[in-house]
Amino acid sequence: MSRSLLLAACAVVVPTLVSAETLTLYTSQPNADAQKTVDAFKVANPGIEVDWVRDGTTKLMARLTAEMEAGGAQPDVLLIADTVTLEAMAQQGRLAAYASPEAEAYDPSLYSSEGYYHSTKLITTGIVYNTGVEQVPTSWADLAKPEMAGLVAMPSPLYSGAALIHLATLTETDGLGWDYYQALADNQTLAEGGNGGTFKAVASGEKPYGVLVDYMALRAKAEGSPVDFVFPEEGVSYVTEPVAILAGAKNMDAAEKFVDFVLSEQGQELVVDMGYIPARNGLASPEGFPAREDIKLMAFDAAKALDDADANKARFAEVFGVQ
Repeated sequence: MSRSLLLAACAVVVPTLVSAETLTLYTSQPNADAQKTVDAFKVANPGIEVDWVRDGTTKLMARLTAEMEAGGAQPDVLLIADTVTLEAMAQQGRLAAYASPEAEAYDPSLYSSEGYYHSTKLITTGIVYNTGVEQVPTSWADLAKPEMAGLVAMPSPLYSGAALIHLATLTETDGLGWDYYQALADNQTLAEGGNGGTFKAVASGEKPYGVLVDYMALRAKAEGSPVDFVFPEEGVSYVTEPVAILAGAKNMDAAEKFVDFVLSEQGQELVVDMGYIPARNGLASPEGFPAREDIKLMAFDAAKALDDADANKARFAEVFGVQ
């Protein structure tokens, strides 16, 4: 190749390399879901590469805190389990406000009014039961009835983030409150571990009833497991796997595009395809789930739940006699 042709080739290649963007994502999505999300985003946004790290929300936050203290590499975008964690980061000034144009298709209760985080799905907590039972509960109150003594399992809010949000929701609900949790404790309700342990206890028949996130029960039901799921008449608590941009993100433009994508109709159809209830209005729920308009969401205040988190954990430990 002549020197002139070589220089011309370099002139074409070098700008392409310089203009390439790489977005860094930290997510608590299951690996398969995270890969689908990244792949779909890259198809919709050619030219943007994505480096992603997957772990549980608690471990991701510990990693992020250590990185911040060390001044090391940090993500551009977070896609994690709950709004309470991101509310804490927003209050600490660690998130960038972004008013996504896609937010117009969402209920205001599902995103930060300042644009610090936006919900991407609804993962509700309801009642799972083994199909071998004779009595099917229809309400949260049913689990505290005398005939349910020793028959109910639930994840511990000392271990599970979704269970802590469930606790914060129900204890602020008229007709339930802390009296309800005291009744569950008096009824010998098993409260330990996470949602996985509760599901195994109910599917095996060890405990006929349980408090569980929706998709875990409904997916297992579709696969032939002897379980079914109830959306209680008082309503359901929920986590929303929100997305947020880190303050000082190195790739702000790509980060904003990622937020817009996961909130877009295309991104939300992907959520449905994964088997979750979409957070965006106007989309159908996955097969086997009730329609969005038929699901009653209980009132939830992320800022108050954050303020009350330590006190709620301490009181729960006292009521249930655990450490």
